Amino acid sequence: MRIAMWSGPRNLSTAMMYAFRARGDCAVTDEPFYAAYLAETGLDHPMRDAVIASQPTDAAEVISALTGPAPGERPHWYQKHMTQHMLPVIPTNWMEDMVNVYLIRHPARVIASYSARRERPSRADLGFDRQLELLGKHPGPVIDSHDIRQDPAAALGRLCAEIGLDYTPAMLHWPAGGCPEDGAWAAHWYGAIHASTGFAGAEGPLPELTGKAAALAADLMPVYGAMRSKALRTPQN
Repeated sequence: MRIAMWSGPRNLSTAMMYAFRARGDCAVTDEPFYAAYLAETGLDHPMRDAVIASQPTDAAEVISALTGPAPGERPHWYQKHMTQHMLPVIPTNWMEDMVNVYLIRHPARVIASYSARRERPSRADLGFDRQLELLGKHPGPVIDSHDIRQDPAAALGRLCAEIGLDYTPAMLHWPAGGCPEDGAWAAHWYGAIHASTGFAGAEGPLPELTGKAAALAADLMPVYGAMRSKALRTPQN
């Protein structure tokens, strides 16, 4: 099974990659279109040069790899993707051969977390609109990071059942310190996950945003709400 997990930034996406890697039967790939996205847009992201040097910048080459043999000939392959990386010039027809899953998070939490590492994110930086577009074209289960944090076993069990994959409690724990598949950008973004050995506890109250950050969160709420209405449910949510 090839699982394409579509997320925006600061959205539990790396923890989910670690969870699937911890299964033992699943290869993982970390944001394979990042270098192609930076090369195409010219955006100045943290560690830009290192990212571009670490991956192909030709999207066609990336797609060829993602649809080729799985790393290590593993029976399953979890591919962590950022929706904002899927620029209009990048074809999406290859997604038809994937089990597409959409990982969402409340925009206020995303903006607060992102802004702590990179100031003043734009709407496009956060990938909400592109995520909803991809969901419309390539349907798949939607899972909310809030629900995963609330009860990881129940949420991952529900997701695995939905996509036809056996759930294992091994998905709830991983070694501290990162993994070899981490992207070149891990040193800037992955500090908290590298210190972890499992999912953090349930989320607290929403962060209080002000000014442009608050306005951006409000603008994104209808998009989040449309995806949240499709999210998988467990007895706890």
